[in-house]
Formats: sequence, structure tokens, C-alpha cells
Amino acid sequence: MQSIYKGIFIIAMLIGSSQFVSAQVDPPGVSVNPELEGIFTSKVPKEYTIAGITVTGSRAFDANLIISISGMAVGDKVIIPGTDVFGKAIAKLWRQSLISDIEIFLTKLEGTDLYIEFAITERPRLASYKFEGIKKAEREDLEPKVALTKDRVVTENMKLSAIEAIRKFYFGKGYRNVDIQLKEEQAPALNNAVTLVFVINKGKKVKVNSINFSGNESIAGQKLKKQMKSTKEMNRITLFPVVVKNPFGDTVTRPEFKEYIKDVGFMSISKTRDYVDPYFRIRGFSGAKFNEVKYVDDKEQVLDYYNSRGYRDAVIMNDTSIYDERNNLNLFIQVNEGRQYYFGNIVWRGNTKYNDSLLNTILGIKKGDVYNLDILNKRLGKQLSPEGADIGSIYMDDGYLFFNVDPVETAVYNDTIDFELRMREGPQATYGVITISGNKKTKDYVIRRELRTIPGEKFSRSDIIRTQRELGQLGFIDAEKINPQVVPNAENGTVDINWEIEEKSGDQLELSAGFGGGIGLTGTLGVSFNNFSIKNITKRSTWDPLPSGDGQKLSARIQSNGKAFRSYNFSFTEPWLGGKKRNSFTIGYSNTKYANAYDNFGTYCKSCGDTSYIKTASFNISLGKQLKWPDDYFNLIYALNIQRYKLRNYDNIFQGIRNGTSTNISLKIALVRNSAGPNPIFPTSGSNFMLSGQFTLPYSLIGLTSVSSNNYKLPEFHKWRMNAEWYVPIGMARGEEKNKQFILKIAAKYGFIGRYNKKLEISPFERFQVGDAGLSNNFALLGYDIIAHRGYPVYDKSNPRINPDGITPTQFFTIFNKYTMELRYPFSTSAGSTIYGLAFFEAANGWYDFKTYNPFKLRRSAGVGLRFFLPMFGLLGFDYGIGFDRYNNTSGLKGAAKFTFMLGQEPE
Repeated sequence: MQSIYKGIFIIAMLIGSSQFVSAQVDPPGVSVNPELEGIFTSKVPKEYTIAGITVTGSRAFDANLIISISGMAVGDKVIIPGTDVFGKAIAKLWRQSLISDIEIFLTKLEGTDLYIEFAITERPRLASYKFEGIKKAEREDLEPKVALTKDRVVTENMKLSAIEAIRKFYFGKGYRNVDIQLKEEQAPALNNAVTLVFVINKGKKVKVNSINFSGNESIAGQKLKKQMKSTKEMNRITLFPVVVKNPFGDTVTRPEFKEYIKDVGFMSISKTRDYVDPYFRIRGFSGAKFNEVKYVDDKEQVLDYYNSRGYRDAVIMNDTSIYDERNNLNLFIQVNEGRQYYFGNIVWRGNTKYNDSLLNTILGIKKGDVYNLDILNKRLGKQLSPEGADIGSIYMDDGYLFFNVDPVETAVYNDTIDFELRMREGPQATYGVITISGNKKTKDYVIRRELRTIPGEKFSRSDIIRTQRELGQLGFIDAEKINPQVVPNAENGTVDINWEIEEKSGDQLELSAGFGGGIGLTGTLGVSFNNFSIKNITKRSTWDPLPSGDGQKLSARIQSNGKAFRSYNFSFTEPWLGGKKRNSFTIGYSNTKYANAYDNFGTYCKSCGDTSYIKTASFNISLGKQLKWPDDYFNLIYALNIQRYKLRNYDNIFQGIRNGTSTNISLKIALVRNSAGPNPIFPTSGSNFMLSGQFTLPYSLIGLTSVSSNNYKLPEFHKWRMNAEWYVPIGMARGEEKNKQFILKIAAKYGFIGRYNKKLEISPFERFQVGDAGLSNNFALLGYDIIAHRGYPVYDKSNPRINPDGITPTQFFTIFNKYTMELRYPFSTSAGSTIYGLAFFEAANGWYDFKTYNPFKLRRSAGVGLRFFLPMFGLLGFDYGIGFDRYNNTSGLKGAAKFTFMLGQEPE
């Protein structure tokens, strides 16, 4: 019967081919059906009807899906020979990348009804994949980049895409000669499934040995190299001058340049080819890896630099790279500088709000200035900057949101370009709908009270910038993720803003233990909640772990050593007392006992703490008020401090006094202006000023105490402090590097404590401890201001020039000056961790009276440091400083250096 014949004719069996192929098959033991054989031997085309389609070899795909993709269906008419319907079906199935082989068989013929069979071989599926030849960390980085998903059909495109992703990953790390071999292994437990094995040989990193410019007649090559932020040469040592004409011409070299390397410690000096520049390269701490994508960007930066210098026609004619023997690159860049252009006449059109004279003053560009289109756009406000010193800012700060200005070149003659600045001021806009999103814990009113964008008020660009700073200063909002989504409505002259924020954990936990201080092992437990809600403290459902969302601050800290030492501290702050104005309210309480841990023979004695100790209890309350004049960055703070000291058989504090009580009551008034921000942990701009005075009553002058009586019972003094800090960004950050910018911090601090009655000694309370890391000791019980000075221990009167470690001071200063300069660089500014490094120079000193005061005699130090801020643990810092005035020929540099550690907050 005809139905038992299968595979009488093979219609097509070429992998990847859409060509129609015919071949006769004689299966062993099967007779050939003459009717099927005659279909292709007939000289006259005949029409047939597809009466049936079957699919064999399909395991994962439904037969109806295969038939549907082929485009063929039961009932279709085909003319054989003559119709290429079978070839088209093969092409359609192949394009889906689901199969690796297909054959179409004619299985039966009944009159003109033709039955066919699709015999397919499916592509294998991905069981798993793995990387060989690389480290675990690299494997983890590669997994998301190759984008391979298990159980997907393995196609050639999938394999090529994965290999390209791996190659791109290593190219970015400087491995330009990476070799990738792909192996397919049959998955043992699965049918038609494979494991892809990527065998990776990274090879050596390709670094940039040299960058050579030619054609640059007006700008030195070294300046052009500095514009290439991501393409750097290997560090180098100049040996002697050599003339280098070009990479392919003659060069003048010395024979020594052809010698191989000399090892220098952990580094090596590499061999130099004849065509490279006159330097040996140091291989070591070098960021000279080559990244082709960044290299293209850096070439654009070179042209941008030319444009900023007036060479707007500058082009890169050609660039060539040549490998040396060590597989490092020598880059050769040929430029054509063109002519240098200058600004000509600048004319304003369309301005009615401000006159030409004022606009020209703000623009700051005069006829004859070097042409710089980037500067022109910045001064016009087309590239908004936080400083706001541009044309666009003065308009937008006055509500002109729809303001626009177009610089049009009206004439170019010789090397001069005239401009016409065409303005469209538009109407003044007002704020419309203001919404907040992203706050899950914090209540809306806490965010809304910080907003300067009030519905109905006139739009101002500076309001948006100020709001970003205020939200970032809260401590529980990620300053890097504040996004004002501005939606202008030109039809009604309003602007809607959605303030998109992201909360971060502002809470901190301190859990530590330390040994020393004459009391042995001391444990510390402290917590600080920066988004506390005292209103919900009775609502158990709001505790997570404590009630939160009202922006209040609560902190508590306990330290204990048992009987020798214990301390309790508590404080609470409401930043908006009454909820209507920015009036802060703070209360705090602390209680400390410091016992004598040694008996009369100098032996450690725990029980001695019951009979020899000093106890302190303090209470403070403060009220802060935001001022409107001179500007609303100013705050006036009043603080009342009450401290009570009790001594019992304790002579380590006051000379000649072992028993008694002392009460220190003072009022402190501080004028503060803080515009630093936007991130309070790592400010990048602005300043912070503080001027304060702290006063007790003049007890001896009003008859409450006498000069001959105990001066310690009611200490009297007046104390003055001034702090000033500036934060200045260094250089111009661009693109993704805007958060990777050097920040210069400059600070100056002064302090003085005086007396009302000249017959009295200056109070032993509230003096200034200068030196070390700014960490407190038992003398901090007396309210000393602790002024850090890296590179020096605490200053001591007994040795005023060289301050050896291990000296416990018996008297601190009444006057101090301190100056600091820090260059900071952020490694991370995310909400999860803020990390930055710094290099510092400090100069500070302290004096005991104005007779010895000399503001030019300062102890100087320099060094480096690192800061980590983790939300749960606060600020952690390390500094290594060298005190120049501690240096001597005996101890050398080692004796002048000092390592300091800080925890909790930045010291003064």
C-alpha cells in the first residue's frame, strides 16, 4: 500500500539553505511508489492539493506551531514542478532559529491529494553555562552581562552575543588581547540540552605607553594630554631629551634606550622603542589602561578644549596606535588646529525686563575675547549651574520659566565673529500642583515644610536648588537621589513639580569596647534616631523599631566600666517647634561618674571608686530661630547650660581641692550661617560660619562670691568662638564624573576665654584642649572644647614646642587658633556608604594669655586620611599626619609622625 512508503522523495535537506533540492531515495527493503516518483519526472507541471501535513522530530514545540511558521496549510494548492513553496517553508522555519535541520518528505499521493512530512531536528536548549580561567569575582560580574537564560534555545547569535559581551567587559578593563574559546558539552541528565563553557584567557593588560600629538603648533601636547581624562600614559621618569619626528620617520635616539629593563624595587622601567618619546615608563601604580570607547570620548574632549581656546575649526586628521614589545600602546594623534577666532560685536534683541548694559555685565564677554561657544552658552544659562551667575538664572529667579535666548552668528570676518542674542522673555510663571513621592516612612508634612516651591507663588529656579539642599540636610533623605520633576504648563503659565525622593536610614548604632584611660575595659552602647516621632510613642503599631516619620531626633548613649566609670547621655530635638516656623528646640541630660581606680600605693582597686570619685550632672536646653536678614541661611541659637560637679576624695582635677561641689551655669548665644551642601556628610559647595559667645554671671562683681572664696564653686567666665569653613569644587566635572570631583575645604577657627574680674584666675572650666584626634578624656568633664590637630599629641605647657606622646595635661589653653586646608575626593557618595579620601595641611597652636599670644607661631602638620560614613555606625576616620615642628635629627620622620583614629563625628 502507498501509505507504508515513507521518504520516497527528499524535497529539501540543506541546513541553512532556502534552495529547493530534490533527490531520490531508495530505503532498504522499500519499493518505490511510481506515482510519487513521477511527480518530479513529469515534464508537464501539475497542480496538487496539500491534503495532510505531519511533523516528526519535534520534542519541545507543538506540531501546529511548526506548520504555522512554515506558512503551509492543508488545502493549499501547489504546482510541481514550478512552485518553490517548499523552499519558502524551509526559509521561514530557519529564520526562527528553532531548528538545526529540516527535511520535507512526500509520503502519499491520492489522486491530486498530496501528503507531506516535516522531519525536523530541534536546536539544543541551554542547560547551564560556566566560565573557566578567571576568578570567582569576575565570574559574578560577567553573569549579568552575558544575559544567558537557562532553557532557552541555543542559537549562533546567542553564542556570538555572549562572547562579544565578555570581550567588551575585558576590553573595558584594559585586556585587549583576551582570548575566548567556546565549548558545548552535552548535558548528561537532559535530552537535547547543552552546557556552554567559556574558556577565557585574559592575557596581559594593554596600557598606554605614550600619547604623541603632531600638528599642534599653538597648544602644547602636555596640555592636550590633560584633557584626556580616561586615557593616560604610564608614569614616567625623564632621562635625557630625544627628538621624535613621527612614528614612521627617522628618530634621534641614544643607544641606552634599546636596553632592556632595570628593576627598581616593586616597579620596573620598560624597554623603549625608537619611535616613542624620550622617557622610560614605570609599571606600577598607573591608571594607563586603554579603553577604546573612552578613548573616542577623550578625543572629543581634546577638540572641545580647542574650541574653548577659539579654535572652532580644529579637527583630528588621523590617529594611529602601535604596539611595542610589551604589548603596550603608543598613540599618535595628528590634529589640524585651524584659525583662532575672537568675539566681535554682541547685540541684544527682544529684551524688555533688563537693559543691554546689565545683560552685558552679567554675560561678561567683551569684543576681542577668545571665542568660546561653551562659555557663551553657560553665561546665557543654556547649561544651568548651581551658582546661578548667568542670564537664564536672573530671568528664572524672577518667574520667567519660559525664557529663551538663541545666539545667532551674524557675521564672520577674518578671525572675528559677531553675534546677535535673540531673546524671548515670555510670561512669568507661578507654581501649580506640588506633589511628593517616594516617602514611605516620613510623613508628607515633614517634607512639605522644607519645600520653597509654594503653590501660587512666583516660580524661581533658586527655590528648587535651595529645596534640594534643605531636603538633603535632613539626614534621612538621600541627597543624591532628590529629583524635582518639573512640568511646565505654557497654556496657563504654571509649573507643576513632583518632588521624587528616596529615603535612607539615618539611624545609627554604636556598640564598642575599649581598654585604657586608667580604668580598664569600658563598653559603649549608643543609638541615634534621626527621623523619630514622639507623637506616636504610645501607638505600638508605629514602632519599627521605634515610632518614626516626624523628623525629630532622639539619641541615647551609655558607657560603663562598672564602678570605675559610667556615663549616661540623652538628647531630643524638635526641628520645627510648633510646626509653623523653623524654630528648633533641644533638651539634653547627661550624668557621669569617674572614680579613682587606684589606691594610695598606685595599685588598681575597683572598690576605691566608692570613696574617691567625681560626679557630674548636666542639663541643657536650647532654642534656635531662623532669621530672614541678612538672608535665611542665618540662625540665632540660645542655649542654657547647667552643670554640677561633685568631688569626694578626688584630687586629680583641681589642684589642692579634694572635696566639694561646683555649679557652672552659662548662657550661650550663637549666630550661625550654613549654606554648605547639598550632602551634609560630603559638602561640595557653600560655607559654614559660626560666631558664639558664652557667659556666666559675674558673681564676684555683684557680690555673690568673694575673691578670697573658693573660685570653683561658681565659676565665672566669658567665652568666644568663631568657626569658618568654605567648600570649593576644583576643576570642571563632566558627564558621569560630576560626583567624582575634587573638593577643597578651607577652615579657620578661633577661641578665647576671659574673666570679668582681673583679680581672679581664668576659670579652669570651658578651656581649649588642642592636639591629637579630638577625642575626649576625663578632663572633658570640665567642658573643654576639644580641638583636633593631626600629627600632634595633646599640647602640654611643660613642653611647649615638641609635644611628646603620653603627656597628661594639667592645664589647657585660654586662646587657640587653627587653620586647615583639605583636598577631598569622593570614592562613593551613595546612601549606603559615603567614602572619601583626603590630603590635609594644618597649622594650630594654643596660648595661656595675650602676653604670649603670637598668631604667627603655629605648629604645622600635613598628611593623608580616609573617611567612611555608614548609616548604622556613623563616621569612621583614619589620619596619618606628620608634625613638622616635632621633627628632629634623633627620632627622624618616625618620631614626627602620628596615626589618629576618629569615631562618631568629624572633630573640630
